Amino acid sequence: DAPSTHARVRTRATDGGLLRAHAFALASTTTTMTSLALKSLGFRHALGASAAARAAATTTTTTRTVHSTTIVAGRKAAKIAATKNKRDAAITKLYGRYGKLIVQTVKSGGSADPVANVALGKLLKQAQNANVPRDLIERNLKKAQEAKTGDYFELTYEVYGAGGVGMVCEVLTDNVNRAASETRSAVTKAGGKMAEPGSVMFNFNRRGVVVLDGGEEEAVFEAAMEAGAEDIVPRDDGEKGWNVVCELDDFAGVRDALEAAGFKESDSTGLKCIPVVEIETSDEDADVNDKIMDALLDLDDVDAVYTQ
Repeated sequence: DAPSTHARVRTRATDGGLLRAHAFALASTTTTMTSLALKSLGFRHALGASAAARAAATTTTTTRTVHSTTIVAGRKAAKIAATKNKRDAAITKLYGRYGKLIVQTVKSGGSADPVANVALGKLLKQAQNANVPRDLIERNLKKAQEAKTGDYFELTYEVYGAGGVGMVCEVLTDNVNRAASETRSAVTKAGGKMAEPGSVMFNFNRRGVVVLDGGEEEAVFEAAMEAGAEDIVPRDDGEKGWNVVCELDDFAGVRDALEAAGFKESDSTGLKCIPVVEIETSDEDADVNDKIMDALLDLDDVDAVYTQ
């Protein structure tokens, strides 16, 4: 409007000038409107491009977030599955050991009656506390009374692992030759080496270990010390709780005292070899040692493997 008014003031003297003024004003107005339309179109185009960019950025971010979450969830699930598999394998190994111990105790005690055979009575109580299935207990009691069932022998093998790590392998078998052959083969194939008796064992102390599920540290420590234990340490099997360590002669008393105090005992309680000094190794050596332990624990005759 401003350019049109200005044009009419300057050309009022003549009719021709007036016509030219109107033409000029019309052209100016058209130009202004065209310019405004172009600017509006450009602004809308810019807004559209900005919205598209934001949408693309949002889509990319969302896709990455979902993808990352999938990976994390997958790794967590795999870790949980691996832990469960190890736990299941440990339980199976424990049940197998109790089965062999029942046979051994019946044969050495001369009776399958837990009243007449005091050692068997104690063993059966331990098996029940460890949740060993009743049918497995009955099956091994029956097996122990069969004439064809051989005696079981406790053996200990010592092994050199990778990176200067020593291992102690405990075996309970009814065939010594088979156990020796399979143990040696498993160690060699996994990258280890059999050691001479006594060359590794001096690095370990034989101790009673009462494994507790949960429990407050202060309460566990106080009860353990009063019962005559040496120390308590956090469990090393990934579960929450404590390992209460004591001398062999104090094991039964410490165990009973902790039970009387209301603490829940794990089925992995027992006599164990505790390393005097733990050895740090490279990741490669640690992988080799894990492979050796897994190979040994896969053997039916092997009940436990301890490592530095």
